[in-house]
Amino acid sequence: MTATVRTRFAPSPTGYLHIGGARTALFSWAYARHHGGKFVLRIEDTDVARSTPAAMRAILDGMAWLGLDHDEGPFYQMRRMERYKEVIQQMLAAGTAYHCYTSKEELDALRAAQEARKEKPRYDGRWRPEPGKTLPPVPDGARPVVRFRNPREGVVAWDDLVKGRIEVANAELDDFIIARADGTPTYNFCVVVDDWDMGITQVIRGDDHVSNTPRQINVLRALGAAPPQYAHLSMILGPDGKKLSKRHGAVSVMQYAEEGYLPDAVVNYLARLGWSHGDEEFFSRARFVEWFDLDRITPSQAQFSFEKLKWLNAQYIRAADGARLLKDVASRLSGRGLAVEEGPDLAAVVALYRERVSTLAELADAAALFYAPCEIPAALAEKHLTAPARAVLASLSTRLGALPDWEQEAIGAAIEETMKEHGLKMPQIAIPLRVALFGVERTPSIEAVVWTLGRARTLARLG
Repeated sequence: MTATVRTRFAPSPTGYLHIGGARTALFSWAYARHHGGKFVLRIEDTDVARSTPAAMRAILDGMAWLGLDHDEGPFYQMRRMERYKEVIQQMLAAGTAYHCYTSKEELDALRAAQEARKEKPRYDGRWRPEPGKTLPPVPDGARPVVRFRNPREGVVAWDDLVKGRIEVANAELDDFIIARADGTPTYNFCVVVDDWDMGITQVIRGDDHVSNTPRQINVLRALGAAPPQYAHLSMILGPDGKKLSKRHGAVSVMQYAEEGYLPDAVVNYLARLGWSHGDEEFFSRARFVEWFDLDRITPSQAQFSFEKLKWLNAQYIRAADGARLLKDVASRLSGRGLAVEEGPDLAAVVALYRERVSTLAELADAAALFYAPCEIPAALAEKHLTAPARAVLASLSTRLGALPDWEQEAIGAAIEETMKEHGLKMPQIAIPLRVALFGVERTPSIEAVVWTLGRARTLARLG
C-alpha cells in the first residue's frame, strides 16, 4: 500500500444494524486495521422521512457492542448539505450537470411509451445541453431538478477487489438526478462527494450497490477526482439458499446481545461469512485482523447458519473469563427480579452449566432455577412425583437433613443409600429429585446440583 488506507462504513439510519451490515462494517474495519489505516463512520441520513434517532442509536450501539471502533466520525450527511450544494453549483458552471424541467407527468408518459416498445425505461435527455441544440421553453413556475451529464460514449470500468473486472457501457446509463426540485441532493451524489472529501481509498459494501458504482465513478471523474477501489461483497443467504430474512437470523445485532451471544463470537462468525484463512474456524479478533485481506473474500454467496453460530458461541462461553460470565448472568437474573446475593454462590452455579449451554441467556435460564421459587409443570409432576416417588424423596430428605457436613460426597452417599433401601436405579431417584428441586428432568450431576442449591433450599423444596 503506497497511500494510507481509508475505509468507511456508511449505514442509513432507517432500521437496525443487521447481520449483512455488520459484516460490511467488520470487513471495512478489519481492512483498515490490517493495513494501519483509518476507519471512518458516516451516517447517510438524507432519507429524512424514514431516518429515526432510534435507528441511529441502534446502529451506534451495535457497532460499539461488536467492538468496531471508528477513527473518524460519525459524520452526518444532513450536516453537509451546504457542501453538496456547493459542488452542484460547480458542476452546473462546468457543464457536467444541468437543470431539467421535465414534469412527473411527462416522465410517466415517457416511461409508458418506452415500456410499450419494450425498451429500457430511461430519461431521454430532452433538457441535456448539446452544441446547436435548442432546449424547450422553461415552463412557468417550474422548479428544476439537476441531472448529471453522463458520458454517452465508451465504457466505465473498474477492477473490483472481490468480483474482478466489471465494465458497463455509458450508453446504458442515463443522466440521473443529483439534486431534487427542492434542492436536496440524492444518494448517489452525496456518496460521491463524501468519499471524495473524506479521502476514502477502498469502498467495501454489499453487491446491491454494484449498479450504483458506474454512476459514482463517472461523477468522480467529472469532478477531477480519482475513484477509490471498490470491493462488493456477495449477499448472505439463509441455510435454505434464499435471501436472509428474520427467520434465518437477519435481526438487529443488539438482539444477539440480548439473546446471550458474546460479541467476539459474533465477530468470529461474521468473519467466516465469505472470507477464510485455510480451515481456521475459531480465532481471536487480533488474529483475524492479522490475517484479513480482500483477496481471501470469495465472490460466491455466503450462507448463514444459526446452528453454527450457536456452536461457536458455546466455544467462546467455555473459554470466557469467569468474571465476565458472572457479571452478565447476575445482570440477567437481576432483570428478572431475582436476588442472587440471597441464594447459592453464583460462581458455583455458572461453573455447573457453562460447558452445557450455547448462549448466556441459556446460562441465565439454568441459573434462575437456583434462585426463583420452584415451579413444577403439572405434566412432570404427574409423571415423576407419584406417591411412591414422594415416599422415596421423603426418605432421602431425612438422610440429607441428618448429614453432619453438606458435601458432595456425603450427598452422593445419601442418594446411594436411599436407592438401595428402595431397590431403585439412579434414574428412578435422580429424575424425581430434579423435578422436585428444579421443575426439570435434566441437570448436571445430581449430587453437584443438590450441593450447590444448599441444604436449606434443598430441604425446603423437598418438604
